[in-house]
This record gives sequence, structure tokens and C-alpha cells, in this order.
Amino acid sequence: MTKADIVNEISRSTGIEKLVVQKTIETFMDVIKDSLIDGENVYLRGFGSFIVKSRAAKTARNISKNTTITIPAHKVPAFKPSKAFTIEVKDNH
Repeated sequence: MTKADIVNEISRSTGIEKLVVQKTIETFMDVIKDSLIDGENVYLRGFGSFIVKSRAAKTARNISKNTTITIPAHKVPAFKPSKAFTIEVKDNH
């Protein structure tokens, strides 16, 4: 499902214009991105959490050049579904 599909589904089920729904979804995503960039996690009860995970520094190999490189510690965004959400997905498949 794409963002356009989501916009169409919400517009169809609520009767709200597609442009308004699209702007709302884009603003929602911007708020989540900005929060994660600022180091704040986003918790949506019953759905899941958008969190910032820390990755430790590690040594890796560049096989094509046969060299060792160090990947510095960094942070990555992640999504952790709620327990109820996970159970629903498991039960429906």
C-alpha cells in the first residue's frame, strides 16, 4: 500500500477531500521525522512506537579493496509495533 492508497482509503471512508487528507498525512510524517531527529521517540498507543536506536561503532571489511574500515557509532530510526498490533497481524496470517 502506498501513501496515495492510504489517502484514497481515508478520503473514501471519511468523506474528507483528498488534498486535506494528503496534507494531514504529510504533516503527521513531518512531525514524526522532526521528533526523531530531535531524539524524541513517538508513542502511538495501540499501534506502536517510532524510536531512535543507537548503533555501536564496528569494524567492517571492504571486500572489493580488501581493506578494513571503521563504521562510527550512529543512530537509526526504527518502528516497534505494539503488542496488540503484533497479535492482530499474527492472527490474520
